Amino acid sequence: ILSGGLLGMTATILVIDDDAGLRRALAKALQTAGYRVATARDGEEALDTYAQHTPDAIICDIMMPLLDGYGVLHLLSKNKDSASIPFIFLTAKSEKSDYRTGMELGADDYITKPFDETQLLNAIEVRLRKVEKLKQNFGQDLTGVTDFLESASQHINLRLTEKAREVQKYRKKSILFEEGHRPLFL
Repeated sequence: ILSGGLLGMTATILVIDDDAGLRRALAKALQTAGYRVATARDGEEALDTYAQHTPDAIICDIMMPLLDGYGVLHLLSKNKDSASIPFIFLTAKSEKSDYRTGMELGADDYITKPFDETQLLNAIEVRLRKVEKLKQNFGQDLTGVTDFLESASQHINLRLTEKAREVQKYRKKSILFEEGHRPLFL
């Protein structure tokens, strides 16, 4: 488990649930795992809390008063700053249609209550690692492309046919490929 460490930094998790006892239990479990925790009792409070704490991941119930979890996800996904934050539904809604709705709205995971604490912590860890990988910056030159390809090949079975790549420069509007012919230098 990450133990709250996101490349040496402590990640902040926003827990949104109208059940005060569950909210406290989740906060305690996450703090024990080394995370900073912010909480909200409903969707409207969550939006205010989000603005104050800018979480690294969000755990959200669906059935809440004022603004439900679907509404929270919908609103956060419309903002470019919050759209990439991992969003995990933790809910009693266990019907396949509920799961599909959550995933179609863009949830990163959907865990049903009752849940296993280890399962939740692992889901958070996986999502935080994924976001960190996506944030890697690569240069805009040949070295950056090479670094990107090497990084990608570590995570997927990517095989390049040749280590030494020849760089070819083209003028604007040059024909790079014609149907029926093999591309060169691409």
